[in-house]
Amino acid sequence: MWTRVQTALKSCKQDWRRRLETSMSDEEKAVQTVQEGEAERLARLEKIRKIRFLARLVILVSLVLLAFGAVVAVFFSSWVQFFIGHEIVLRDGSRTFKWWQQPPVKPVIKIYIYNVTNADEFLIDGAKPIVQELGPYVYRQEWEKVNVSFHDNMTVTFQQRKVFYFDAEASAGDEEDMVVVPNIPMLSATSQSKHAARFLRLAMASIMDILKIKPFVEVSVSQLLWGYEDPLLKLAKDVVSKDHKLPYEEFGLFYGKNGTSNDIMTIFTGKGDITRYGLVDRWNGKTHLPHWKSDSCNRLNGSDGSIFPPNITPNTTLYVWDKDMCRLLPLKFQKEVVTNGDVLGYRFSPADNVFGDPEHNSENECFCPNGPPCAPNGLFNVSACQYDSPVMLSFPHFYNADPALLNMVDGISPPEKEKHQLFIDVQPQMGTTLRATARVQINLAVSQVMDIKQVATFPDIVFPILWFEDVISGLPSEVTDLLHLATNAPGVAKSALSYGLFIIGGVLLVISVFCLIRNSNRQETLTLESSTHYVNKPANPRPPRNLIPPFPTNGTTKKEPIDVLNPGFVADGNDMS
Repeated sequence: MWTRVQTALKSCKQDWRRRLETSMSDEEKAVQTVQEGEAERLARLEKIRKIRFLARLVILVSLVLLAFGAVVAVFFSSWVQFFIGHEIVLRDGSRTFKWWQQPPVKPVIKIYIYNVTNADEFLIDGAKPIVQELGPYVYRQEWEKVNVSFHDNMTVTFQQRKVFYFDAEASAGDEEDMVVVPNIPMLSATSQSKHAARFLRLAMASIMDILKIKPFVEVSVSQLLWGYEDPLLKLAKDVVSKDHKLPYEEFGLFYGKNGTSNDIMTIFTGKGDITRYGLVDRWNGKTHLPHWKSDSCNRLNGSDGSIFPPNITPNTTLYVWDKDMCRLLPLKFQKEVVTNGDVLGYRFSPADNVFGDPEHNSENECFCPNGPPCAPNGLFNVSACQYDSPVMLSFPHFYNADPALLNMVDGISPPEKEKHQLFIDVQPQMGTTLRATARVQINLAVSQVMDIKQVATFPDIVFPILWFEDVISGLPSEVTDLLHLATNAPGVAKSALSYGLFIIGGVLLVISVFCLIRNSNRQETLTLESSTHYVNKPANPRPPRNLIPPFPTNGTTKKEPIDVLNPGFVADGNDMS
């Protein structure tokens, strides 16, 4: 019996020990679980903080990209213009300077001569002059600027050298073809003597009679263009004072142009002020001409036609200076064109009334110093800078001129815009001339002078002498490829760069804001979970230790015998006996 009691006690002791160990193990596990959960929560919070920091950093980067994209969109064109302005400035040794000094073009001049076919009938019978247009007589040219020198005031001085070579294959005739044209030296002298004393006019008539000078001369094409010995000029050389001598000994419409010009040109290089790039500063030391009524008409600050200030717009007026025209020629925008190498250009041409009389163009009133009367509508009187020779310039076939001028002679077809208009195609961003066709007609205004029998029967008439077109058909591929790249690449780069920056910046901004909002929600959730954990946690988290389990009551307060409570105290059948 005692042995069974000891065994039961030992069993209870072991059971209590197991319960105690189990209770302590569960408590430690619970604590460990709480600690692990807290550590995980803290780790997640730290991860969220890092993500939020990175998101803020990405937002900052995206905003910088968006801002830079906006800057590119607004200022990229200005940067390109500044770069172009810096590169095209004329500097000794630069590529632009080399192309300017020796233009990589093949200029061609085509000359058409009005041959008078009824000179005798006109002089004797007063018949209407009949002319025959001969040509073209084609000359290839080589251009070069020589005696170049740079100055401290951002200008460069040079002399123009042009060499002409007759192109027989491209011509419709030979240089030795004979033509009958008005005797320009003689008719100039008679026109100038119209208001002189009568005895001077009679003396001039006697001299012309002795020298057998006639109102019309038959000369070769080469002589008419490049010069021939005229007896009146030869006489003037011997009798006229040195101060009034003409600067040439022969007469030719292009006399002195085949070779290096004596004129000294000074233009702006564009350094320091790109808006004056290529514009004339001085011509033979002069800043203004002395011929016209106002400084605005006497000014020279135009281009020679090869280069213009960059950043040209359709509202820009281009001014071209040519000494033979004796004025600035204003050119207006006509249309956009595509030239060699698919380079976009702007076409500029003179306005229809550029040679209009004051009635049709009030701005031309200053070009009529001795009028009224002024030159007929459509003609420009250059006698003031052509030694008082009554030379009138117009466009070919009297294009945009008074129709009465065309009716003074027979044999000239009506003018056509495509054949007779002057134009220049210019690359607008860089101001480079891409293509040009300068078309001009030379005319002689003849007046009747009664005391000079040689011209006594002459009516007041404008005789067309010849017209020419100076053509630059295009630039070589070496230049057009560079122009195409310089004009198209900046636009593509601007679009790609600005749109790329906007897209990348926008995508990064959206992603970073999304991540920031999402992680903010996660952090808020983790914070709420932590608060709930600490609020619901009991004051004494350690569960009570039931070291000695309570006696079961089996649903009643009545105590049961020990053998019922603990089978260890129940004896087997042998012991009970």
